Amino acid sequence: MTSSSAASVFSALAPYGWDDAWADEFAPYSSEGLLPGRVIRVDRGHCDVVTADGVLRADTAFVTPHDPLRVVCTGDWVAVEPGGNPRYVRTCLPRRTAFVRSTSSKRSEGQILAANVDHAIVAVSLAVELDLGRIERFLALAWESGAQPVVVLTKADLVPDAVTRSHLVQDVETSAPGVPVVLVSAVHGEGLDVIAAIVGGGTSVLLGQSGAGKSTLANALVGEDVMAVQAARDVDGKGRHTTTTRNLLVLPGGGALIDTPGLRGVGLWDAETGVGQVFSEIEELAERCRFHDCAHEAEPGCAVLAAIDSGELPERRLTSYRKLVRENQRIVAKTDARLRAEIRKDWKRKGAIGRAAMEAKRGPHWRS
Repeated sequence: MTSSSAASVFSALAPYGWDDAWADEFAPYSSEGLLPGRVIRVDRGHCDVVTADGVLRADTAFVTPHDPLRVVCTGDWVAVEPGGNPRYVRTCLPRRTAFVRSTSSKRSEGQILAANVDHAIVAVSLAVELDLGRIERFLALAWESGAQPVVVLTKADLVPDAVTRSHLVQDVETSAPGVPVVLVSAVHGEGLDVIAAIVGGGTSVLLGQSGAGKSTLANALVGEDVMAVQAARDVDGKGRHTTTTRNLLVLPGGGALIDTPGLRGVGLWDAETGVGQVFSEIEELAERCRFHDCAHEAEPGCAVLAAIDSGELPERRLTSYRKLVRENQRIVAKTDARLRAEIRKDWKRKGAIGRAAMEAKRGPHWRS
C-alpha cells in the first residue's frame, strides 16, 4: 500500500475507529491486494463492510468456522477482496474486545454480539420498575468483554421528582461499583451531552431489553432518525424489537455506535472476571473471611455475612452474586471436566455439612 493510498484509508476509516495499530495488523493482507474494512452489518452469511471505496456487500463463506464465537460480527475489522461477484471476506483481524452471551439453546454455545467495543452502554428504562439483578447481569458481561460499561437510565422525563430520581440513581450505583450512571431524556435532551462525550472516544455498543429506548437514544446521538422507533407496551413497558440487526453507526461528534436488538435473555458466558468486577465489594470482603474457601453461608468468621448483619452490604447483593456465580459455573462446567468434578465435590461437601448440622440439631437419639 502506497503512502497516498494509506492516507486515503485513514481518512475514510478513521471515523469508524481505524488507527495505527489496526494498520499494522492489516499490513500482511495489504501486500495481497485486499482491502481493509469494518463490518457495519451482518445478515445471513453476508455482511456490509465499509472500506475506503465505500460500503461493500461481501460473502462470509471463507471465514465461517464451526466455532460460533469466531463468526463474522458487527464491529469486526476484516480483509475483503477488492472485486469479484460475489466478493468475499478473506479474514478477520484479531479482536481487541468481544461482547459474548450464552445462547438460549441447551447446547454449550456462546453468541458474540459485537466486537472491538470500547464502551458498553446498558440502557435501562425508567418507565418500568428497576430490575437491579438484570443490570448486574448486563454489567458482568460488559466487564468480561473488556469494554468499560456505562448505565444509561432512559426516559428520565417520566420521573420528574428530584428525590425519586436521586434514589433511583443511588440504587443503580450501589449495584454498579465503578460504573458511570447517567440519567437521559431523549425527549428533552437531558444527559445527551454526557453520553456523547463518553461515546465520542471509540466504539460503543448499545444494549438493553426491548422498549428500553435504545433506538431513540441512537437517533438522538446520531442527530437524525436512522433507527425506526415504536412505542413500548403500556402494560409492561416492553418493546416490539424495533431493531432486528446489529448496525454500526458513525456519530457526528466522534466515535461509532453499534445498536443491537432488544435482548430478552442475557445468559452469562464464562464471565467469572466480570461477575467479580460487578460484585467487587463482596470479593474484597471475602478476602477477610476466616476460611479461604468460605461460601458465605453459615461459616464462622465470615466477613461477608458480618457486613450484611451490620448493614454495610445489602442482602440482595449477596443473593444476586450467588446466583450469577452458580450460573457461570454451570456454563463453564459444560465444557470443563475438571470444573464439573470440583462442583460435584463441593456439592457433596456441602451436603455432608448440612446432614451433620441436622443430626446435631436433632440430637443423638432421634433415630430411635
